[in-house]
Amino acid sequence: MSMTAVRSITDAARKREIAREILETLTDWFENVEAREDYIQKSGEQVFFAAEKDGKTTGFLCLKETGKSTVELAVMGVLNGIHGQGTGKALVRAAKEYAAAAGYAFMQVKTVQSGYYEDYDRTNWFYRSVGFQELEVIPSLWGEENPCQIYVQSLKKDASLPDLIMSRRSYRGKYKPDRVPRQDLTTILEAGLAAPSGCNKQTTSLIAVDDEALLAAIRKEIDPPVAQTAPAMICVLTRRINAYRDRCFATQDYAAAIENMLLTIAALGYQSCWYEGHITDADRIGDRIAKLIGVPDEYELVCILPVGIAEETPPMPKKLPFGERAWLNGFGKREG
Repeated sequence: MSMTAVRSITDAARKREIAREILETLTDWFENVEAREDYIQKSGEQVFFAAEKDGKTTGFLCLKETGKSTVELAVMGVLNGIHGQGTGKALVRAAKEYAAAAGYAFMQVKTVQSGYYEDYDRTNWFYRSVGFQELEVIPSLWGEENPCQIYVQSLKKDASLPDLIMSRRSYRGKYKPDRVPRQDLTTILEAGLAAPSGCNKQTTSLIAVDDEALLAAIRKEIDPPVAQTAPAMICVLTRRINAYRDRCFATQDYAAAIENMLLTIAALGYQSCWYEGHITDADRIGDRIAKLIGVPDEYELVCILPVGIAEETPPMPKKLPFGERAWLNGFGKREG
């Protein structure tokens, strides 16, 4: 499978050529000819990244400085027909790496607020999926029919991790049909495999499933039904290998891998839920799923993680107060 490559373009004429080639295919977003031409002309003077796949330019992104600490994603476009395949995320990733290395602290982007146009609803979801957060809406900037939504994100690599951990939720609702790009699935799998394992026995293995026919077959085995609308699923496998003497840490190994994946899924803008007990109950649903995907007998399928864009916002679970579960220097101790 070929991957998307992103490179910086410095020649002004080539920048404008690429911008024109892409934007003129995206008239649902750039229907105003005068505004589109303005984007094209200005792109020649801006920091410019182009995405390529199989020798073809598939998208571009431009950056402009808006302050000593802030850079703006001025314009980006991805060819129609390949939306949702990871090109946009690859461009944003390259832009963020450049901006952080250049010393900027924040990146912002403007788009039309959600709830007005279906195309821009997808744009809003995309920006949220790559780490942007809502800052404010300025209704008057582009007119009342096109209220301007401003998004912003910190470029400090570790700034959002605590927030991500605190905001992640288990999602058991319906998913939108949008496919999960293979690049995102690969990123999730890599995060799982990067987890620690007892004595480095690496007892955890993973299988991502996005084939619709195979997903349909798996869903038939899950009763009562769960994750019936997710466009992708990760199956977690374990091998009961002793680390030393009679000590086996396979459960700890796959638990660490699952948490890594759950956080990565959330970071990429998707939702999921850790389904284990339902899969490993006496009816052995996991064994039946394992046969469908060709898992050898020495492995046990212990968990499934659906992956997709949520149709709803996951509710906040009720948590016990911090002071009832965590203390300093002794059980129940609270130091001033």
